[in-house]
Amino acid sequence: MKGSLMLNVYEWRTDRLVRLDDAAAHNTSCWIDLVSPTPAEVAALETLTGIEIPSRDDMDDVEPSARFYTEDGAVFMIASVVTDLETPDPVKMPVTFILKGGRLVTVRYGQPRSFRLFVTRAMNKPNEKLANGEAIFMGLIEAVVDRYADALEAKGIELDTISRLIFRKRDPKAMESHNLQLVIRDIGRAGDFLALIRESLSNLQRLLAYHAAVSGAKAGGKGDREARQMVRLVQRDAAALGELSVSMSAKVTFLMDATLGLINLEQNQIIKIFSVASVALLPPTLIASIYGMNFEIMPELKWQYGYPLAVGAMVLSAALPYLYFRKKRWL
Repeated sequence: MKGSLMLNVYEWRTDRLVRLDDAAAHNTSCWIDLVSPTPAEVAALETLTGIEIPSRDDMDDVEPSARFYTEDGAVFMIASVVTDLETPDPVKMPVTFILKGGRLVTVRYGQPRSFRLFVTRAMNKPNEKLANGEAIFMGLIEAVVDRYADALEAKGIELDTISRLIFRKRDPKAMESHNLQLVIRDIGRAGDFLALIRESLSNLQRLLAYHAAVSGAKAGGKGDREARQMVRLVQRDAAALGELSVSMSAKVTFLMDATLGLINLEQNQIIKIFSVASVALLPPTLIASIYGMNFEIMPELKWQYGYPLAVGAMVLSAALPYLYFRKKRWL
């Protein structure tokens, strides 16, 4: 395990987090972070800590009873964290949090940006409140929730841009059907994004509720009161973001319906133009059909001005329906 890039061991020194170079020094650690481990690395960590690490299949289990449980004095909590929030295709991944004896062990199969930001802050910015695994656990959850808040804010700006494009754009080219099809794709991606965030926030709320229930049995002291206050604060933030994601999902549904309605209106406009054209050309076609018949006695065929009169009648019969439709504002 020594020198492995997959295992990060941290120790708390005075007022900040310090990464240990040697995993064998884990006895003084407050946080052990295992990233995309192989079965051999999982087995080695189990030997070092005496904790049975959940497998990847266990982490993917959707049953709450399999995600939150206590075993041999250790509290196991499995969260669903969304990564790659800046990309068009965010990904949901499981993260296991294990609390035992004041130490936190995390197992994850990805690199959430919230984790990297938390580690950077904890290693470089003085902080007296991260002296044990419990505090680091809450710091990580808070970092994930803060990351979601930033992502939802950015997605809200994107939805406002789409809304302006749909309802306020004056450029006809921007409202063509092929452009609206691209808008539908963007709206659909926003809907998928919000569904992932909403599911993750719901999972985090259950995780925090379980953690609060387990830690509630501890003796009440000043540190415990502060920890419970921190849990309630993060719970409120997660609940508020969950409500925000629900309202944004409703907006996504509204924008999708509006875009589909605009596409239908555009298609109806095209069909209406063809319908009006067919009606306007029907009288000229009738006149041309009459004088195209091969009857022997048709006096108009011998008139000197028969041809220009027939052409004029066809033009007039086409113009009158057109002018009528314009007056009725059907065009």
